[in-house]
Amino acid sequence: MIEARPAGPADADEIMRLRGVMIGSMTGGHPVTGDWQQAGADVVRRLLTGPDPAVAAFVVDRPDGDGLAACVVGQIDQRLPGPRDPTGLRGYVYNVATDAAYRRRGYSRACMRALLDWFGTRGVGTVDLRASADGEPLYASLGFVRTPDPAMRRVAP
Repeated sequence: MIEARPAGPADADEIMRLRGVMIGSMTGGHPVTGDWQQAGADVVRRLLTGPDPAVAAFVVDRPDGDGLAACVVGQIDQRLPGPRDPTGLRGYVYNVATDAAYRRRGYSRACMRALLDWFGTRGVGTVDLRASADGEPLYASLGFVRTPDPAMRRVAP
């Protein structure tokens, strides 16, 4: 059985490297790199520090060397409660990534299960994510369904 472990601040650079792998795979190209990864690693270190952060990451180490084979990051957002969401706690999954050489081995599944357990122990019943075509079968097998709500976004000019 594959075990995902909680990531710590020391994993920040690798998490951001895998973020570049994820972004590259979504655009059909090579891993994307740049200065944004160092800025992101600083954010990851800050978010993963503390006794009970609202952000968690779970990783699978490479079985044959240093570094990470896969990771997932998730965050808890406090929203206003409603009749179908009495706590107002919402989970969001982002940065599900596996190095190309380690895909189809269950690493992302192990990371996702660990993150979903983490959400559950914190009382989060609703978890959202955006799925790529490649990732959708995994998420569907974990109970995610497409929602009828169209997403909209505003980017400041």
